[in-house]
Amino acid sequence: MPVHRQDSPQSRRRRHATTMAGLLVLGLVGAGCTASPSDEASAEKVGSAEAGSSAASPTTPPTSAATVALNVKQTGVQVDRLVKLTAADGTFESVVVRTGKKPVPGQMSSDETTWTASKRLEPGRSYQVVARAVDADGVAMTKRSTFRTQELSLDQQTYPSFSPVANDTVGIGMPVIVRFDVPVTNRANIERHLTVTNSSKQKGAWHWLSDTEVHWRPVRYWKPGTTVTVKADINSIPAGNGVYGQLNRTSTFKVGDAVISKVNAQTHQMQTFVNGKLVRTTPITTGKPGFTTRSGVKVIVEKFLSKRMNSETVGIAAGSSEAYDINNVQYAMRVTYTGEFLHAAPWSVGSQGYANVSHGCTGMSTANAAWFYGISKIGDVVEYTGTDRPMTLDNGYGDWNASFADWKKGSALS
Repeated sequence: MPVHRQDSPQSRRRRHATTMAGLLVLGLVGAGCTASPSDEASAEKVGSAEAGSSAASPTTPPTSAATVALNVKQTGVQVDRLVKLTAADGTFESVVVRTGKKPVPGQMSSDETTWTASKRLEPGRSYQVVARAVDADGVAMTKRSTFRTQELSLDQQTYPSFSPVANDTVGIGMPVIVRFDVPVTNRANIERHLTVTNSSKQKGAWHWLSDTEVHWRPVRYWKPGTTVTVKADINSIPAGNGVYGQLNRTSTFKVGDAVISKVNAQTHQMQTFVNGKLVRTTPITTGKPGFTTRSGVKVIVEKFLSKRMNSETVGIAAGSSEAYDINNVQYAMRVTYTGEFLHAAPWSVGSQGYANVSHGCTGMSTANAAWFYGISKIGDVVEYTGTDRPMTLDNGYGDWNASFADWKKGSALS
């Protein structure tokens, strides 16, 4: 049968110690499940510190107080607009406006709050804008935007052509001429963007002959040796009726020696002066009755070593008693659009110096015509007297047939 052994006092003490150790462990576990509020706060602080030690907490970057405004809409921007950007609650660090790789030049205001383009826009182009501004705290912002300009056909753009052409040397009577291939109906707007400067500081004025042609002349003939520069800063400038200037152009020419010839239809003589000195008196013939040569100031418009002259071009019918068709008229110099020339007329040498027998031209011997052709240039002056038929402003370069006071009245800005 089994034997039951009673525990000794020593073994009972050992068992009791073991039991108490177990109860203490249970007590600690129970205390962990029922922590006091202060204990929870302490644990939270510890947890936060531990989390902070392993990863930074996320932050939101500061927002700039600066704003940027653009003065054009996104599409259909008119080409005459000057782009302008304005910064509020801040100043610009940089502004770039470009179309493709081509930047638009502009100026920053002294306080760096406004940027204004110094060049107008081109039609049918896309433009990109990048502007960076900073507020008072140095916080930056960047504005990016695009816009597109209106489309324009060639019929909506007018091109300026110049006479004389660049680098020419001309006579002292040569006007500055700007011609347009599409009519200008807002003359004042275009004229504001036409300028003439010259090394002699001579004053002058514009005069419109039509919607497609405007001239500038000084008060008196040009001074020899003067350099003249004409500018048409009309790119994208409204010219009226939905038409805009097509581009900007600049041209410079020079004025040569003063060659002035004086034709007297009564004495049948022409005196030629070079820089004020009489160098030759030439026997001539001018227009006979019914074909009277015009009196007034004329300017050489064109020069031809040889030119065909046909009476039909001046209204004389073929087959009439006054008809002519000469294939090789030598040393011809045009002075009116209606057909007056100075030229060699070997067929009328017997009348030269004595009578007027031409159809309006000024005829001279071949030798005299060759000499005169050799010293003459476009813009040289030929002053006619002795007839009762007046020269007009628009028949050739007739600009000098008006007083300067009357000439100025032809300006759209007068």
